[in-house]
Amino acid sequence: MLNLIQNDPWLEPYADAIEGRHRHALDKEAELTGNGRRKLADFATGYLYFGLHRTTEGWVFREWAPNATAIYLMGTFNGWQESSDYALHRLPENGHWELTLPAGALAHGDLYKLKVYWNGGSGERIPAWATRVVQDAQTKIFSAEVWAPATPYRRKVASFKPDTSPLLIYECHIGMAQQEAKVGSYREFREKVLPRIVAAGYNAIQIMAIQEHPYYGSFGYHVSSFFAASSRFGTPDELKELIDEAHQAGLAVIMDIVHSHAVKNEVEGLGNFAGDPNQYFYAGERHEHPAWDSLCFDYGKNEVLHFLLSNCKYWLDEYGFDGFRFDGVTSMLYYSHGLGEAFLNYGDYYNGHQDDNAVCYLTLANRLIHQVNPHAITVAEEVSGMPGLAVKNSDGGYGFDYRMAMNIPDFWIKTIKEKIDEDWKPSAIWWEVTNRRQDEKTISYTESHDQALVGDKTIIFRLIDADMYWHMQKGDENYTVHRGIALHKMIRLVTATTLNGGYLNFMGNEYGHPEWIDFPREGNGWSHKYARRQWDLADNQNLAYHYLSDFDAAMIQILKQVDNIQSLPLQEIWHNDADQVLAYMRADYLFVFNFNPKQSFSDYGFLVRPGSYEVILNTDHPAYGGNGLTDDTVKHFTLPDPLYAGQQKAWLKLYIPARTAVVLKKSR
Repeated sequence: MLNLIQNDPWLEPYADAIEGRHRHALDKEAELTGNGRRKLADFATGYLYFGLHRTTEGWVFREWAPNATAIYLMGTFNGWQESSDYALHRLPENGHWELTLPAGALAHGDLYKLKVYWNGGSGERIPAWATRVVQDAQTKIFSAEVWAPATPYRRKVASFKPDTSPLLIYECHIGMAQQEAKVGSYREFREKVLPRIVAAGYNAIQIMAIQEHPYYGSFGYHVSSFFAASSRFGTPDELKELIDEAHQAGLAVIMDIVHSHAVKNEVEGLGNFAGDPNQYFYAGERHEHPAWDSLCFDYGKNEVLHFLLSNCKYWLDEYGFDGFRFDGVTSMLYYSHGLGEAFLNYGDYYNGHQDDNAVCYLTLANRLIHQVNPHAITVAEEVSGMPGLAVKNSDGGYGFDYRMAMNIPDFWIKTIKEKIDEDWKPSAIWWEVTNRRQDEKTISYTESHDQALVGDKTIIFRLIDADMYWHMQKGDENYTVHRGIALHKMIRLVTATTLNGGYLNFMGNEYGHPEWIDFPREGNGWSHKYARRQWDLADNQNLAYHYLSDFDAAMIQILKQVDNIQSLPLQEIWHNDADQVLAYMRADYLFVFNFNPKQSFSDYGFLVRPGSYEVILNTDHPAYGGNGLTDDTVKHFTLPDPLYAGQQKAWLKLYIPARTAVVLKKSR
């Protein structure tokens, strides 16, 4: 029996389905690798064969287009004309086309496209395997570009091993990372933003919107060219330099990869590549995603598996990414895409409504990624709670290293929106931040980019709202601002210190970036005003934003100084919903929260291991915008109690002001 089932007896009734999916992936891997005669990593090398490549004799170009009747390469080198010199010929292999050219036929910077003919029609197309795609500033037309610089960028860091103890992710978007109202670049991010992330203590960045996408406002989730790094942010070499410098600073670089769907566009996308709209995508009712206005990959086709698996390996090999956060995994797993599903019991995961082809692909993707780089990181964005997602494939799981703890931000939004402060219950908070499968690591977070987009609000904006415009000047804070700053710190602290794998923060949210994210669109006059980050707010020592930024950095240091905090058992010491007090320990570290908005407590007692305890972080410290109601230099000694002498427990009595939290370390 698979360990996934052994570790959770409630899964035993579904053993046949679980083992069937496991066997499906193993059988498919055997098929793709010739029963193990080669590795999966050897199969996933399509980017080395398809697309445009320089050779010792000149150039070779290949494309997969089984429905095509003729294909021409055209571009700036031949006046965008069809000519016999640039006509591809069909190879004996299934739907493969090829063109060889002399060395002088193409040059670095040339633009090109394909003119594809099929029975009954024709059209211009960007090659599916293009590794560089650019948009004309005037016409807005996309073209592939020959990228073959005389001196290509060479990495300074040949190999990199991420620090995952714990994994501390700074989620970011290159384009909106700058202070100015414009599209930022890879270079600007490397020079201006990367040092901020290093100083804040994070050990990983997760970059969104890398794969080329026609519409900037899609946040990078409507991908057109899967092998091309978005040119609106700069060149491939500039992205490689950014990754290299991140590695030099000790940061892993995770890519937000989109394999859950593709943009509908036909000229610059895969929507109707050679007159066959189903070349890459499911046919019939499953062709289009009903909520995302996009197309759904057919994970049952070996050619599609080849395309997507090669895409994973390409970003690891060519750019040196350290892994991926897979977007939209729930959408992949279910025929319904998870829409309208409640997922109330285990039967909902094994009721025949799941796409076993997608399960197989995700399993193979994880096997491949870790085969290419054993230190790679994979994270699943998945909301249904599918068991085994972040369990090793050998144990019957899908092989992700982590899954996003998507219940936590939903809980905080619901709590802030629907409950007055007096109704915040520590028992509910503790349940939500620790509610996870014991055999799966998660990424805990209070808010990601999802909670900052137009139509939603960040936590700080929910807490303070319009008063952020008028009362964030130090000395002019009103009650609403004081409350918001206090709860912002407490919410993050309880979420981060209960992690069991990693913690994530979205760019700027650590200092309470005001307002929302709204990308340029017709409805806002194509403005970049809200698609940027106002770093000057955190830098200005006369504003209260820096309190939150400074606290976040201190909190991150706590997570790093506790050796392997993500693996230490969590022990709840106390919760009292009436008092609104919560306390828990991890090894020698004690975390105490008083969510009560009005009442402070003197000599509040907790039964802990005997010894002395020192304060190492206090949300109420004046440096973090607090009132400084306690003397954090004082050592706290436990008091013995004969009733608990045999249990190695004693009373630790603390003064805990209202709406504050404190971290103490046992010193002896």
